[in-house]
Amino acid sequence: MTDRGTTRRGVFGALAGAAAATALPAEAAFAGSPDKGQDEKPFAATTAKGKGKRPNILFILADDLGWADLSSYGSPDIATPNLDRLAKSGVRFTQGYSAGAVCSPTRVALYTGRYPGRTPGGLPEPIGAVNDRDGIPATHPTLASLLRAKGYATALIGKWHGGFLPNFSPLRTGWDYFFGNYSGGVDYYSKYSHTGKYDLFEGETEVPNDGRYYTDVIADKAEEYVRKKHDKPWLLNLNFTSPHWPWEAPGDQKISEEITAKIKAGNAQAIFHYDGGSLDTYTKMVENLDKRIGQVLNALRQTGQEENTLVVFASDNGGERFSYNWPLTGNKGSLQEGGIRVPTILRWPARIRPGQVSHEPVVTHDWTATLLEIAGAEPSADFPLDGSSLAGYLLRGSDAPERDLFWRTRANRALRRGKWKYLRLSTSDALYDVETDPREQANLAAKHPEIVAELRAKWEEINASLLSYS
Repeated sequence: MTDRGTTRRGVFGALAGAAAATALPAEAAFAGSPDKGQDEKPFAATTAKGKGKRPNILFILADDLGWADLSSYGSPDIATPNLDRLAKSGVRFTQGYSAGAVCSPTRVALYTGRYPGRTPGGLPEPIGAVNDRDGIPATHPTLASLLRAKGYATALIGKWHGGFLPNFSPLRTGWDYFFGNYSGGVDYYSKYSHTGKYDLFEGETEVPNDGRYYTDVIADKAEEYVRKKHDKPWLLNLNFTSPHWPWEAPGDQKISEEITAKIKAGNAQAIFHYDGGSLDTYTKMVENLDKRIGQVLNALRQTGQEENTLVVFASDNGGERFSYNWPLTGNKGSLQEGGIRVPTILRWPARIRPGQVSHEPVVTHDWTATLLEIAGAEPSADFPLDGSSLAGYLLRGSDAPERDLFWRTRANRALRRGKWKYLRLSTSDALYDVETDPREQANLAAKHPEIVAELRAKWEEINASLLSYS
């Protein structure tokens, strides 16, 4: 495995010797709290002859979950036994990233395998308006449409956030089945959204509200899908809204009633719940999310599908108001590490050994490329992927792909190459060694102006190939 702190390109090659002499061992590049990873082994692929049976794919996406909101990532207060067990039975990534700093850009990247800025639907931060522009067009290939063409059954349960009806829908972009919400967030009990409207659908048809807590509803639907008889491999995108606002834990119906009354009275901003929430409520939300994920994982085991189901767990961006992001700086909406570095877990018992940790950087749309390759699906030549497949690294013992990780928002920019991260939050450029300084406190731009110049030029090159915000 190569030293990911350097590359063989440009000035980075010239600095390789000096960087290698001062770099910390990979295991020392923060892996959660000091005592959480003692039983983990550095990732090593287990190679196998032949292709084997194609796996089912369960991609679980949490909403606004912070970097250290899981016990296995260092949370001192939140107990997440099911996700910790998932990590112990597979690979825990310490440098997993979301493609965007807010919800819908990351989802667009996951669905398409491309930078959010490749499509109009990836430009809003996030999608919030009902129009014919902000969404994923039916003509654009997606993870689901490409897998379906190769014989997979496809379903999306939970938060879509890829464009509103009547113009956009999962059913028009490759998913056979959809149950969930179209908007960026709903009240957990009433299912009303920031649009001021009720938002719970099966396919493109509104369904009645049974009054139950939404995380539980999503989990029950997912369990139902897992348990039904399947005659082909399947993809399930399981997109929880938890622990996204409003700050409602199970049992908080009174809070829901107050928020929903304000929404119905015309105050759609009430759902953002700026005047509510607490650490205790947040803890209960995350612990319930963990319990419900455990419910779905139990269904996999009980139906005999666990061995050959590839499970990925991640968050769509960094944590919000009550998240625990230590030692990172920043949170949702920022391109600092706290806004884009997220807990990321992979499990596939048939091919990947348990109890491992990887320090290789991986970003949302890398998973799209990876899953397509593993499933034997080719991306469209007309819509080339920006993600890089990790299949060789995970299954064949190859080095992880060497590439730049790119982010942008309307106000900020970032690019990571090896250990170096170029960041602009206002008008000045910063440079951080995020392997030894994940908190981004030691700005090395003045010491390495040549690295800043090279990374800035690459950022601008990629940015020029994307759609403009204006």
